[in-house]
Amino acid sequence: MEDVANDGDQLLADESQLIRSAQGGDRSAFTVLIDRYWDRLYRWLYHLTHDCHAAEDLTQETFLKAFAAIGRFQVGTNFRAWLFRIGHNNFVNLHRSRAGQKQPVTPEMAATTSGPVESAAEREVLAIVTREMARLPVEFRAVLQMRLDEGMSFRTIAAVLGITEETARWRVFKARQRLLRACGEFLDLPPKAEELEPATDDTGGNEAERERR
Repeated sequence: MEDVANDGDQLLADESQLIRSAQGGDRSAFTVLIDRYWDRLYRWLYHLTHDCHAAEDLTQETFLKAFAAIGRFQVGTNFRAWLFRIGHNNFVNLHRSRAGQKQPVTPEMAATTSGPVESAAEREVLAIVTREMARLPVEFRAVLQMRLDEGMSFRTIAAVLGITEETARWRVFKARQRLLRACGEFLDLPPKAEELEPATDDTGGNEAERERR
């Protein structure tokens, strides 16, 4: 465990040095940062847009803006959160520009390692989860992907999205609850008692009431 902690510390120190070099005009140092975060940022943006071309454009735009603003980044703070925050702002701007236009939703099936003898029931459950992920409100989908794919803490998610840590926790809970409910209907599972009770976020709002509206 000590070795793992030391490796993590070394990685952060290495990243800080790369950022300092990039701030000094070293483009090769920033290229290393791009290589380190490109796939993770692209994957997250793709889950938000369901459009590989839009995700690619947003990823490129994010790194261009990050490079332009790298001089203002405070070394020692969370670079990943800062980068994802820029990406999220770009996505919000794109989402606003597309307001009123109907976008096709074509979620791809997630890759599995279960082999060719996968049962029809398993495939159907996977299809339901994929479909329901695509149907989640974007603010729920964003936090769930950051939590599951990136393993981000609630504090980091809150920093990326500009929300409170409690709101981040609430959104992840609601996203998981909706997915479980969808799968439960397919498997004919009775809902748990806590799922029948309306959840309240940190603003005091009642989610069940909002859904009915």
